[in-house]
Amino acid sequence: MKTDIQIAQEAVLDPITKVAASLQIGEDDLELYGKYKAKISDGYLERMGDRPDGKLILVTAVNPTPAGEGKTTVSVGLGQALSRLGKKAVTVLREPSLGPCFGVKGGAAGGGYSQVVPMEDLNLHFTGDFHAITSANNLLAAVLDNHIQQGNELGIDTRSVVWKRCLDMNDRVLRNVVVGLGAKTDGTVREDHFVITVASEIMAVLCLALDMADLKERLGRIVAAYNFQGKPVTAADLHAVGAMAALLKDAMKPNLVQTLEHTPVLVHGGPFANIAHGCNSLRATKAALKMADYVVTEAGFGADLGAEKFFDIKCRIGNLKPDAVVLVATIRALKYNGGVLKEDLSKENLEALEKGIANLEKHIENLKKYKVPVVVTLNSFVADTEKEVSFVEGFCKKMGCEFALANVWAKGGEGGKHLAEQVLATLEQKDSDFRPLYEDEISLKEKIETVAKEVYGAKDVVYAAAAAKQLSQIEALGFGNLPVCIAKTQYSLSDDPALLGRPEGFSITVREAYVSAGAGFVVVLTGAVMTMPGLPKKPAAYGIDVNEDGVITGLF
Repeated sequence: MKTDIQIAQEAVLDPITKVAASLQIGEDDLELYGKYKAKISDGYLERMGDRPDGKLILVTAVNPTPAGEGKTTVSVGLGQALSRLGKKAVTVLREPSLGPCFGVKGGAAGGGYSQVVPMEDLNLHFTGDFHAITSANNLLAAVLDNHIQQGNELGIDTRSVVWKRCLDMNDRVLRNVVVGLGAKTDGTVREDHFVITVASEIMAVLCLALDMADLKERLGRIVAAYNFQGKPVTAADLHAVGAMAALLKDAMKPNLVQTLEHTPVLVHGGPFANIAHGCNSLRATKAALKMADYVVTEAGFGADLGAEKFFDIKCRIGNLKPDAVVLVATIRALKYNGGVLKEDLSKENLEALEKGIANLEKHIENLKKYKVPVVVTLNSFVADTEKEVSFVEGFCKKMGCEFALANVWAKGGEGGKHLAEQVLATLEQKDSDFRPLYEDEISLKEKIETVAKEVYGAKDVVYAAAAAKQLSQIEALGFGNLPVCIAKTQYSLSDDPALLGRPEGFSITVREAYVSAGAGFVVVLTGAVMTMPGLPKKPAAYGIDVNEDGVITGLF
C-alpha cells in the first residue's frame, strides 16, 4: 500500500495558473511561489466584493482518537466530489504547523487520494506565512524588552509582562525561561515564556482581520503588559504596529493550491483549536464564498472545540452564516470511545460501538443547538463490517440526521459522491437558521458556563482563585462583551483526556484567563492544556529524511 507522500509525489499537478483560471483568476492577480503555489492579490479580493456568496459547508468531527478520524481527508474528498458532480467548489483549510509534523499528529494535507498538493511544501515552509507571524510576534517581544531597557517610560511592571515569545516547534524546555541574564546592557532579568506559533495572538489576529486597516487596528489593541497602576500597555503604546504589519503584509494574502484532482484549495492561517480558535482565515473563507457556489471548510479537532469556536467566534466576528455541517466519525473512533484498545479496533464489536456512539450523539445534539442542518458521514475503513455501518446509520436516522458513507481516502472524489449528493440534497431541502450559542451582553462566567454545560455536558464550572480574579479584572477593563475561547483537551468532552465517550457529572476547572484584545476574544485555560507542546518519546521527526535527489520521505 502506498503512503500518503508517495501518492502525492506521483501525482501530476496542473500549473497553478490553470487552477486559478478555473476560478476566473488571471495571472496578473497571482503572486507565484513557483509553479504550483500562489498568493491571491489584494486587488482581486477587493474587486470581487459585490459577488453573491456561495453555500458554506463546515466539516467537523467527533473527539479525536489515536485511530484517526480523517477530517481533513473528508474535507478534501468532499470538495473533489462536488467538482466531479459538476459543481463549482473550493475547499478552504488551515496551514499545518511544524510542531505536529515533527511530533505525533503529522501534517494536515489530507490523506490517500484526497490530498492537497504539493504536500511536502504545504506541510513544511509553504509560502512563509508562519515565519512572518513568528517574526511579528517576536518583534513585539523585542520592542517591549527594549522599551524597559531604555528607561521604561510607560512604567511597565516587569512582573506583569503577558506577551510571550513564540516558535513553530514543539519545544517543552522553552515553556518557562529566564531572559536578560548577563551584563546590565543585556536587559532586565525576568521570567519569560514561549508558546507555539499557532497559539500566538498574532496568528488569531491574522485569521480574523478583514484587510490591512483592520489588521493594524487589531495589532494595536494587543495587550503586551500592564503598568504599575494595573493598566494595559498595548502594541500601539509601544509603537510596534507599523513594523509588525510590514512583516505580515504578504502573509495576509490567501494561498491558492490544488487537490490531487485539481480542485482549487485556499490554505491560509492555522490557529490551534485546543488553544486558539482553530479555523482558517476569515479572509480566505470570505474570498472562497465569492469564488465558488460551494465552499467546504473545516474547524479543528472535535466539534466541542473547533465547531463551537467556528460558530461562536469566527461566525460572530465575520458575520458568517453556515448552510450545513458535515460531522465526521469512524467506526474505529466510536469503538475506541466505547473502551476498545487501539490494537483491537479492527475486530467487529457492536457492544463497544453501542457504548461509544454516545460521543457522536452528544456532538449531533450540540450542532443542532446552532440551528444548522447536520449530515453525519462515516469515513470508511477496510475493517468496518456491514453490521457496524448499519448500526451507525440507523442511529443517525433516529437522531434526525442525514447519513452518508465516505471512501475518499481510497477513491478520492469518486468515493465522496454519496456524501456530496447527500450534502447537496440537504442544502436544497433544509434552511439554516444559524445563531451563536450565547449573546455578547452576558458576563464572561455566564459564557464559560454556557459552553461548559451546553456543549461539554459539565455539571458545573470550578474557578481557581487566580482565574476568578483575572476574569473580574478583564471585565473591569471593558472586555466583558467579547466571546470566550476555551482551551481544553481535544480527546474528551471534559477537561480530562481520560474521560472518553459521553462523560456526565463532571466539573470543568478554569485555571487561568487572559484577554486577546487584538483577536477579539478572552482565552480561558482549563485542565492541563499546554500552549507549548512537547515532543513524544519517538517523534515523527525520526522517520523524516531527504535523499540525494532531494526527495523527502517519511512525512505524513
